[in-house]
Amino acid sequence: MSETCHTMGNGEILNSHKTDYPLFYAIVYGDKVSTAKLSKRLSCAIKHLPLRVKFTFEYNTLKAVEKGIAQDPTLVLDGEIFLEGLVEAETITDAFEKYLENNNINIS
Repeated sequence: MSETCHTMGNGEILNSHKTDYPLFYAIVYGDKVSTAKLSKRLSCAIKHLPLRVKFTFEYNTLKAVEKGIAQDPTLVLDGEIFLEGLVEAETITDAFEKYLENNNINIS
């Protein structure tokens, strides 16, 4: 368990020690370099939010195309395309805050 920003590992759960937080499942599609960069930004941008995220990575282009993925990297959250491209940390934070609010999860 690390409180610092880091590249997430396959199967790793961000905020795993916060067992009272809801658990979301994320698949990051893309090449190894871009997925590593996005996973590190994710760990920085959302570690303060009341959620846990289990990360898996998919590097197979054919599988990505079958899922409708058109851009590297792409984050699929609970089965839906959530973020596309190597977006800024602020964009990541805003998207997750909005997602939590839309799911009636208090972020304060």
